[in-house]
Amino acid sequence: MFITGIVLVAFNLRPAITSLGPLVGMIQEDVGLAHWSAGLLMSLPLIVFAIMSPLVPKIANRLTNEVTLIIGLTALFIGIIIRSIPMTFFLFTGTLLAGLGIAIGNVLLPAVVKDKFPQKFGLMTSVYSTSMGLIASLASGVSIPLAIDLNLGWQGAQTVWAIPAVVAILVWLFLHKNNKKDNKVRQQNQGAGTNRLWRNPLAWQIAIFMGFQSFLFYVTISWLPEILHSHGLSMEAAGWLLSFTQLMGLPASFIIPVLAGRAQSQIWLAFTLGMCSIVGYSGLLLGTSYPILIVSIILIGLGLGGSFPLALTYIGLRARNANQAAALSGMTQSSGYLLAAVGPLFIGSLYDIAQLWTIPIITLIIVSAIVMIFGMLSGRNRFI
Repeated sequence: MFITGIVLVAFNLRPAITSLGPLVGMIQEDVGLAHWSAGLLMSLPLIVFAIMSPLVPKIANRLTNEVTLIIGLTALFIGIIIRSIPMTFFLFTGTLLAGLGIAIGNVLLPAVVKDKFPQKFGLMTSVYSTSMGLIASLASGVSIPLAIDLNLGWQGAQTVWAIPAVVAILVWLFLHKNNKKDNKVRQQNQGAGTNRLWRNPLAWQIAIFMGFQSFLFYVTISWLPEILHSHGLSMEAAGWLLSFTQLMGLPASFIIPVLAGRAQSQIWLAFTLGMCSIVGYSGLLLGTSYPILIVSIILIGLGLGGSFPLALTYIGLRARNANQAAALSGMTQSSGYLLAAVGPLFIGSLYDIAQLWTIPIITLIIVSAIVMIFGMLSGRNRFI
């Protein structure tokens, strides 16, 4: 049941964000958002992640992981419903609540896995990270068909993703009720440990790796359809290619944590994934033909699909226990997502200024190199 609960939480940590990318154009036209405003809408959950992440372990320490996850899933459900109202205020408020719920799941899943499956951390990370990638790619691909082909509009296409939240809430209510004896969270100097982490070089290397790979992911989710559209593809085709990008990342999402868990050093994994991203985004810059775009998308999918679960695996591998994993997860995701939050807004602003995607894509190539460097630094066989 815990495996089921973990997978269901993972199902809810992407669709509320990835389903927005293909619908951004429709939302802009309906609500009246500039590119920078749409970028802010995509960045808002990341800002919430940055603010909430260091607080989540402390909240869970008081309320238990189960109760905290239920609160997060409930906030996500309410947020998805609210932002289906076609007004700027509700759009941003609902997105903020959804970000709050996702932030709780982001931080607690590595800690729950470290606590319940300490000897199978790599395998379990691959299971839930692959689940996240699968549902994320589905959300990107079906957004336009739900909105247009089924006449649900962008509002209805968003509301669909409230259903997995309800299912997850029910499962975690059951787990909370039937695991009360395991609900008391250990309080082994949580605050002091967190304070030490903010002065730890390795923790910062993981945080920077987490941040810049998230920068790439959320920029890609937000703007890849528009970039592909600028190459002459229809928005529906661009939406499905965004879904294809994430599907290409699923094998890496499953294999990378398993390989990382078995290896003493993960430097070579970080280098390989970094090169995939660098070559992939370079293809978007140079690509003038459909085959080049497809190869680029495959490489980007492999790079993004492997980097995020590698960052999650680092949290477990570099921590000595579940409490330290929760503190490290909160610290790295706080500082990391603060950096990632700049992504969609920054890239959208660059496009508004240049009216071309050349400079934004060059920026993504540079960021990919940074991801590779800090991924390799984080991959050294050391503990926090």
